[in-house]
Amino acid sequence: MDWYLIALKKYAEFNGRSRRSEYWYFFLFNIIISFGLGFIGDMLRIGDILSNVYALAVLIPSIAVGIRRMHDVDKSGWYILIPIYSLILAATEGTKGDNQYGPDPKENSDNQVV
Repeated sequence: MDWYLIALKKYAEFNGRSRRSEYWYFFLFNIIISFGLGFIGDMLRIGDILSNVYALAVLIPSIAVGIRRMHDVDKSGWYILIPIYSLILAATEGTKGDNQYGPDPKENSDNQVV
């Protein structure tokens, strides 16, 4: 849950790099919350209003964490638009050490969850 909150705190930060754990935990909690809100919306008979509002609220952080994930593997953020390849890149370990997009987030102690 901490990684999800870290990604939300970096709301529209498209610069820098994101670790695999930050990206995939954000993705996981995003899916869980979306399904939960969809279920609650169905129970309250209001349809998908809750999940749609949530999807709009996390649209920019979702794009930002995806772009930072591409930066971690030393690729441009535009690679997020290539469906299968971006999934492969998101699962690939990031570049060790500094790259053109910033310092290695694994070496950055203030970004780690304890």
